[in-house]
Amino acid sequence: MNDEDVLSEFRGCGALLEGHFELSSGRRSAHYLQCARVLMNPERASKLAIALAQKLPREIRNSVDIVVSPAMGGLIIGHEMGRALGKDAVFLERPDGEFHLRRGFALEKGAKVLMVEDVVTTGLSSREAIAAVAKEGGEVIAEVSLVDRSGGEVDLGVPFISLIGINFPSYEPDSLPDELAAIPVTKPGSRK
Repeated sequence: MNDEDVLSEFRGCGALLEGHFELSSGRRSAHYLQCARVLMNPERASKLAIALAQKLPREIRNSVDIVVSPAMGGLIIGHEMGRALGKDAVFLERPDGEFHLRRGFALEKGAKVLMVEDVVTTGLSSREAIAAVAKEGGEVIAEVSLVDRSGGEVDLGVPFISLIGINFPSYEPDSLPDELAAIPVTKPGSRK
């Protein structure tokens, strides 16, 4: 799958939104990728996960013991990545504002983890999820996401591979361009 194929999947299901959005990071943007919409079709979700799994270097793909994703955004793509790799997939939750494994999920000591996200912008959620995996006894060996919104700038401390990099501008809330400030803000994400 090339970048245009991926964007076509987002456009085709109305998952590429335009307006004024508050991102999970707190930053603002005129564009929002609603990954839940692109992943709501199981066949499309599977196709995207397979394409993402194919981008993993062989040494990483062969080292993964388990797939972990942060809820809410990473749940579906994490599950589909587990299927594509033939590995179990579990998820982290924030019952108290910090990521934890719940629902009887556990990691074996030293388990090699592939972290899976839907979208990465600043990497804050990813770094928090990676730290949570370490507390649970696992080792994140790489992270993958459907979309890298960081412009290739994010540093997660582990190899990071995305299906597509999109560099839509994002802004601090107090530094909005006039045309964006004139539009009421919407917060479509799941954080906070």
